Amino acid sequence: QVQLVESGGGLVQPGGSLRLSCAASGFSLGAYVIGWFRQAPGKEREGVSCIRTSDGSLYDANSVKGRFTISRDNAKSTVYLQMNNLKPEDTAVYYCAAEFRPSFPPSYYCSDYRRMRNWGQGTQVTVSS
Repeated sequence: QVQLVESGGGLVQPGGSLRLSCAASGFSLGAYVIGWFRQAPGKEREGVSCIRTSDGSLYDANSVKGRFTISRDNAKSTVYLQMNNLKPEDTAVYYCAAEFRPSFPPSYYCSDYRRMRNWGQGTQVTVSS
């Protein structure tokens, strides 16, 4: 059974940093798209950063480029999201999601959350002074 468990959320001041972790079980990270999405109150879920594990190709949303970095540790079956220079508009519930045997680049999956079929429970990130 596929499981994705996020951790690392919390309250941080503007300009601060957080690192989110997504521990995957029930499947290998060998050939998937896995990524981070977020949903703020009253807004649609949006893709933040995604990675295709077969070749390491990446996608980052324009709103987080230069501030967020996705990475993976295959040995630990864990994907990370390093978030730097956080802004109040980054406040949201952050979800980890995965899609098996991807036929398209990570941008395809990250641009529409409905293309990802496996989800974690989410972790809250609040950026506030």
